[in-house]
Amino acid sequence: MAKKPKTDEDGAAGEAAPAAGGGKKKLIIIVAGVVLLAGAGGGGWFFFLKKPSAEQIAAAEAAKNVKKPVAFIEMKDMLIGITAGPQQERAPIIKIKVVLETADAKVSDDIKPLLPRVEDAFQVFMRELRPSDLEGSAGMYRLKEELLRRVNVTVFPAKVDAVLFKELLVQ
Repeated sequence: MAKKPKTDEDGAAGEAAPAAGGGKKKLIIIVAGVVLLAGAGGGGWFFFLKKPSAEQIAAAEAAKNVKKPVAFIEMKDMLIGITAGPQQERAPIIKIKVVLETADAKVSDDIKPLLPRVEDAFQVFMRELRPSDLEGSAGMYRLKEELLRRVNVTVFPAKVDAVLFKELLVQ
């Protein structure tokens, strides 16, 4: 015997069955969403809140303590006549000794053949300075930053990390 479709009081057949199927789909979607959120929460805890092991901490500290060797390139002493101030009769002279700091010896080997260009860039820039440009620590800092910028433009693609003054005398 075949089953008769359920009918309600008005005689409408088959409306109860689709509603039950739609309820199952909603239940499956809700359960899948809960499982997905639980998995994301567990993964987040594992990656962000779990404390690293002692081995991981020791490895990180060892990596921090490894010092990379630096190389220094000493440039020739330079005597440069600079622009005189408004009330100066005689043009001032700068005597400067500069050392360039690089990340490693390979970079310093690339830079050494280019030192005449670096000296030229320094002299062209410093020739236009006035004694007031070099006053105080702020003036020295600006000079150092400008020389670093110019040396990096000159030796590109190599990179100089710092310009160090061994001596700077304005007379």
